Amino acid sequence: MSQSPTERFHLAPAPDGLQVVQNLLNTRAIDVYGLPDLIADGNAASTTWEMALSDADAAALRTLRANVEAALAGELPPIPAVSVELIPGTDGTVRLSPTGSGAQYIASEIWSEVLLAQKADTWRRLKRCKNEVCGSAFYDRSRNNSGVWHDVKTCGNVANLRASRARKKAKD
Repeated sequence: MSQSPTERFHLAPAPDGLQVVQNLLNTRAIDVYGLPDLIADGNAASTTWEMALSDADAAALRTLRANVEAALAGELPPIPAVSVELIPGTDGTVRLSPTGSGAQYIASEIWSEVLLAQKADTWRRLKRCKNEVCGSAFYDRSRNNSGVWHDVKTCGNVANLRASRARKKAKD
């Protein structure tokens, strides 16, 4: 990827492999920023993932993105299993290796990284911006994991201004 989907928001990537998951989430179109869906069709998906992908692969990736969003919200519906390989290293370590091709490979990679992030307790730090018109995925680096906006200066400022105006209006 020449510019990752996450870089469109001028965000630092999540650590380790979780950045792949963050990138998938940030492929979504966000009209308020004039950003297109980076997996709208096979051509866009191929450019985003730097591999040949069909329109059917792009559709599968949009479904995968929706499922990962649901998992992030703690509401994952039943989905088909994905395959991975466990590769033992000569040093006694074992690593997960994605399998398949096209959208299957990406799904294998994504769910592997979700598993590893859950085991490392970093999954809870991957969040969606609470600004409804934005919804970009960011990695919360705050000490107490309390971040709610991808950028306090843009999305946070809008929300805080609305809340302030609502409080003033309620007093009047």
